[in-house]
Amino acid sequence: MNIQQPGDHRIPFSDADAMFDGFQKDDIIQLAYCSGDFMLAIDKNQVIIDVAINAGDQSVVYQWVGQKWSDTVTVESIAKIDQLLSGENANDQEWRHVNHNNEDGDIPVRYKVIKPAGKNFYLAIGRDMRAISALQQRLLKTQQSMERDYLHLRQTETRYRLLFDNISYPVLIAEAGSRQIQQANRACHNLLAVAPGGLEKKDFLELVDEAYRDAMIAYIGAVSVSNATPPVNIRLTNRTDGVKITASPFRQSGKQYLLLNIDDGEHDVPGKSSDRYVLDAVEKMPDAFVLADEKQTIIVANNAFAELVQAGSVEQLLGLPLNQFIGRPDVDLGLLKKQLKEHQNVRNFSSVINDLSGGEEPVEISAIMIERDQPVFGYSVRTVGRRERDLPRSGKDVPRSVDQLTELVGRKPLKEIVRESTDLIERMCIEAALVHTSDNRASAAEILGLSRQSLYSKLHRHGLGNLTDKD
Repeated sequence: MNIQQPGDHRIPFSDADAMFDGFQKDDIIQLAYCSGDFMLAIDKNQVIIDVAINAGDQSVVYQWVGQKWSDTVTVESIAKIDQLLSGENANDQEWRHVNHNNEDGDIPVRYKVIKPAGKNFYLAIGRDMRAISALQQRLLKTQQSMERDYLHLRQTETRYRLLFDNISYPVLIAEAGSRQIQQANRACHNLLAVAPGGLEKKDFLELVDEAYRDAMIAYIGAVSVSNATPPVNIRLTNRTDGVKITASPFRQSGKQYLLLNIDDGEHDVPGKSSDRYVLDAVEKMPDAFVLADEKQTIIVANNAFAELVQAGSVEQLLGLPLNQFIGRPDVDLGLLKKQLKEHQNVRNFSSVINDLSGGEEPVEISAIMIERDQPVFGYSVRTVGRRERDLPRSGKDVPRSVDQLTELVGRKPLKEIVRESTDLIERMCIEAALVHTSDNRASAAEILGLSRQSLYSKLHRHGLGNLTDKD
């Protein structure tokens, strides 16, 4: 019976002799395979003398045979190798993280070293950490991207609040159904002689003289269904003279709200001049914005859109067909237009921007349709190339994963997708053949039914190692 030693956190079988009695060599190897992806046999001079592989993508391990273990790792990992092989207490060492040198980037591996009793070599069991490391990197990059977007959102919200609060004329936002005031600016509080913050959550009708409340209710109902409703003249409870109310409906989070301008005759409340403020705001937006007519011809664009498509000026774009720049011609815009006519707005539609120089940039598009005599379509375009560049690649550019290939539907012709699928399958088969033959190129060519020259050509095209024969 094995007795646990003080300070030893391992708990052995109560009767290990009975449990392992009759174990064969293959049984022991299977146990070792359960612990890691590969094993290294290392002699007393720290030279790797043999390897055993438990996973199909570990062919690089064969390149280490005949080298000192410490020569295969990065500089900062050499001390860890010495610690793993130090003295007779190698069996008591914990798992250690080591980075191996490789042409395609360092290979992170966790090792546990075992010193068989009565033997003059070590067994190092390795667990490949590349998949976990890639996931950690993706998580880190995604978190950083989210933090940047959150900071951008906070800055945008701060600018909006400053702009809203410093508008010289009275304005407030109320929910259309309950008429509950959500936000009012400083001028509105001053007009109604209310302390800052005193209007929030109140019913707007409480501010209207009782004799004009029915007219106000009728006006809110009319504005909710038509943008052509003229302003209404009412009287507020704290004033003897009348005011003119102009409301603009909008939707947010599934609810309808009203932006109410109050013209008391003392402030410069814009009527049609509000278009100028809107255009100024659109012009200074950091995201690209473009407005198109029913035929998807550009009628308005901001500088950010002109910069995105590498145009010399906004004027250069006016009158051009929008499908020249967004997605594949008559595909992406056709889908967007159809969804807009059904739902009036679309968010985060994945597409690409084609610039005037022939370049391509992945983007997300949010769009709205404004119903008038002739409907117009507004598109806000945000590039997502930075996020994709920030995220580490899950593999080489070619081949792609199956998920990545299916995401190309609608963005590339079927012929190109099929070609990339063929490259993916071809590369996987070649890699499997190389692993199966221990990287013997001649044998791999034979089981693939290829000539050696044809195999070398495909190895070069897929970037699978050098072309040195390893027969």
